[in-house]
Amino acid sequence: MNHDSLLMIFAKNPEIGKVKTRLAKTIGDKKALMIYLKLLEHTHAVADRVFADKAIFYSEKVQDFDILDYYKFPKFLQKGNNLGDKMERAFGQAFGQDYEKVIIIGSDCFELSTEIIEDAFTALDDHNVVVGPAEDGGYYLLGMDRHYPHLFKNKNWSTEDVFLDTLLDVKKLKLSYNILPTLNDVDEEKDLGELRNHLA
Repeated sequence: MNHDSLLMIFAKNPEIGKVKTRLAKTIGDKKALMIYLKLLEHTHAVADRVFADKAIFYSEKVQDFDILDYYKFPKFLQKGNNLGDKMERAFGQAFGQDYEKVIIIGSDCFELSTEIIEDAFTALDDHNVVVGPAEDGGYYLLGMDRHYPHLFKNKNWSTEDVFLDTLLDVKKLKLSYNILPTLNDVDEEKDLGELRNHLA
């Protein structure tokens, strides 16, 4: 493995009624969970082919056994009061272990590919920060060459301003940055695309 680079996956524990709640409003809790499991599987498969160490951070609890254990990613618990807190602490933990490049991804993007993540790691050779914007105004990927806690402060998480506010902070800190292609997170039924085939 490439032990100077770490790919962190942030995921919710796949429990009925607790994942993809906006999607569940139109397709129901059971189908929303099914879609989320497909997204988790896709994210793991894409991450598995990336030349870097990996770690998965769960929202509620770390289970001894879960359905994706065959990927053998080390499992951790997200710690903090809000999403920004949790991500900032995860980055702090990673850079505290002497990683030189750290990237975080969520588990909501079916368009995410191994190539995009590897492009992001490559971008960190020449840039301080790399960001993958999502069509809803957030981001599906954030990478850094060192710990920049300020990028997680004073954000309205899960709103359409997150990517722009993060970019403004990057510019205020005079950091160099690279922006990846804009991709679509799966949050509502209109976002399903080919995932709709799994609902039958």
